[in-house]
Formats: sequence, C-alpha cells, structure tokens
Amino acid sequence: MDRNLMIMAAGVSSRMKKSAEAEGGSELAKKALAKPKMMLELGEDSRPFLDYHLFNARDAGYRDVLLIVNDKDDSVRNYYTAHAGDPDFEGLSFSFAVQTIPEGRTKPLGTADAVLSGLKAQPDWEGQKFTVCNSDNLYSVYALSLLLKDEHLSALIDYDRNSLGVEPERVNAFAVIWKSDDGYLTDIVEKPGQEEVLKATDKNGRVGVSMNIFRLDTDVMLPLLRETPLHSERNEKELTETVRMLVKEKSDGMFTVPLSEPVPDLTSLKDISMVQSFIFPNR
Repeated sequence: MDRNLMIMAAGVSSRMKKSAEAEGGSELAKKALAKPKMMLELGEDSRPFLDYHLFNARDAGYRDVLLIVNDKDDSVRNYYTAHAGDPDFEGLSFSFAVQTIPEGRTKPLGTADAVLSGLKAQPDWEGQKFTVCNSDNLYSVYALSLLLKDEHLSALIDYDRNSLGVEPERVNAFAVIWKSDDGYLTDIVEKPGQEEVLKATDKNGRVGVSMNIFRLDTDVMLPLLRETPLHSERNEKELTETVRMLVKEKSDGMFTVPLSEPVPDLTSLKDISMVQSFIFPNR
C-alpha cells in the first residue's frame, strides 16, 4: 500500500483575503491578510487549520506527505520544517514542492499544474499511487482511509451534495459527477450550470459532487497532466479536466466511492467560526 498524500497548498487565498478586506480592521481579518488561509490558527491551542487535516491523514494511515507551496510565501514550508519532529506528527514525513506563479500572473496556474509540479519533485513516487486533496477542506479520517485502501486504478470520493454542510450558493459551484451503473466515473464538470446539475441528479434525487480528493496512479497521470490545456475562460489548468481526459481514455479509469458526510470548507472569513465549531464541538 502506497501511503502517499499530496496536499495542494499553493493557492493565494484570494477569496479569504477579499472577505478580510471587507471585514475591516479586526484581529481576525488582519491575520487572514497576513498568511495563507490553511495556516490560520484555530482553537485555544492556536494551531493552523492544516494541522487538523494532517492529524486526520496520520490517523487514516498516511505516512509520506508532500505539500505543494507557491514561490511567494514560505509560511507552510517554514512551519512544517520546524515542527516535523513534534510528537503530534509522529509517523508523518514532510516534503515540499514549489508551484511557481508565472510572470504576468497573480496566482498559480491551477490544480493540474500543482499536481504536475509535485510529481516532478517526487520521483520516488514513480510506479506508486497517491492521494491528492485541497488544503482548505477538512476531510475525515474515514474519507482519507477509503481512498488509501481503494484498489481500483484511480478513485474519487463521490460526496452527496446535500450532506456537505455548506451554503447552497457555494455548493452550486462544486464539480458534479456522472457515473456508470457499476460506479465508474463517466464525466465531471467544474462550476456546473443548473442544466448540468439536473442531468447529474440520479433517480433518488442525489447529486454527486467532487471535493477535489482523488486517489491517482503516478505513471498513468503524468502524461495526462502534461497535456492538460488551459481552461478557455478560467485560464487555469484544472485537475478535473485531467480526470476527464483519463475517463475518456479508460472507461474503468476512475471509480467513485459514495459518501455522505460534511466537509468543512475554509473559503472566507465567515467560515472560521463554523470550522472551529466542527473541530471543537464541546468548546
């Protein structure tokens, strides 16, 4: 079993910073403007949000953690380099890959580019599988372990859209998925329109969505990642497009693992209290 986890932490937190600017001069807003959102401190222990993500990964059985960071901020690398030996992270090893922000852009080139940057920096993962996910969602131990143990070529968590615990207007932007009767992904659409959502609704009224957590095969994905085009409107190389390329090439290329549970999402300043209530329900 390949216990590899890649966490995409190279984003510039533009939506969080926009909400912090609108908030004004509160201490929380100042912190949100000063550091990436996954490094915002939560709870009485003032631990970064990403710590709790890593605790779940540790408990799910992951060991090698590759953090994708951008070339404009050192906070993630500095923190996890300094704390790598802490007892709380026992069993985890950290490494880092830089996703550069190209000249003329204000943010990185997208999630497919992030994964490609990571695999280029991690040649030891050749011939192995890895799980990849966002740094601003709190995936459960159960979700992470489901993918770690999955034996298909590739897999994703197929979340029930109504279980996520996120506002409807935000859920509407999440990628919807279509799957065959035997559970293999047939298509995935980022930021779908209402017509696409209706088409993705199954006979029980369930809409499956992706929260950007996948189990992937390095050797299969590398050539597809290199060929992933820029999205014509969003001007990014999106991992969902790479996945679409995979399932067009292989009808059994990606299995969908159904799950109904909340996934805390740290996008804007108002999410912080909700996330803290989820992590610390008795405080």
